[in-house]
Amino acid sequence: MPEIFINYRTHDGEHAATNLDNALRHRFGDEHVYRASRSIVPGDKFDDDLLHNVRGSSVLLALMGDRWLGHPRLGAEDDWVTKEILEAYRCDGRVIPVLVGRRTERPARSALPTALMWLSDCQTLRYDHQNDEYDLKRIGDSLAALVPALAAADRTTTEPEPPAPATPAAGDTYNTDLGGNGGRIHIGPVHKVRQSGAGANYTAGDQQGNVSHTFGPIPPSQDDER
Repeated sequence: MPEIFINYRTHDGEHAATNLDNALRHRFGDEHVYRASRSIVPGDKFDDDLLHNVRGSSVLLALMGDRWLGHPRLGAEDDWVTKEILEAYRCDGRVIPVLVGRRTERPARSALPTALMWLSDCQTLRYDHQNDEYDLKRIGDSLAALVPALAAADRTTTEPEPPAPATPAAGDTYNTDLGGNGGRIHIGPVHKVRQSGAGANYTAGDQQGNVSHTFGPIPPSQDDER
């Protein structure tokens, strides 16, 4: 049973319905999204399929384009856009008006048929094709936050990244061996490189005027010992 039912009117919100259908199926899976023109299998009874799925859905997205409010069939008993919205409302489904396009406004209560006046009190989402990526993500995020089954199926959820290595704080000291010469590197307020035997001592950091170099004989190489 789908969690999301996409309600739209032909020649008003069908392009937006297709984009939403594709994006939401990609994010949550085909089984969680219902759009009549794609979901009804050939040979199935149109009326029964629509009512069965709208009753079982958790959320109905009512897509409202710029011609949605003025359509002459809106509110009529035989208007399937109206039927689906009312059926979801009667079954305690969440109805979310989706305003299609940047200029589409929330319908005023006085402009709606009596049976749909409550829609003016519902919080809306917006889908504008010019802001496609952001709007689709926002709609998906809202649905995942509202419906636990969608949150569980959300394919965009990723494991948290491992914490970055801690930055050494002032005063921390780290020792590093320098091969066979037995030297150490100390990182902190005072930095030292000390090499045993013939070599150099280097001190740097908060101290000033305390840099010294000591030179001695160079140890014989293996060739000299032959």
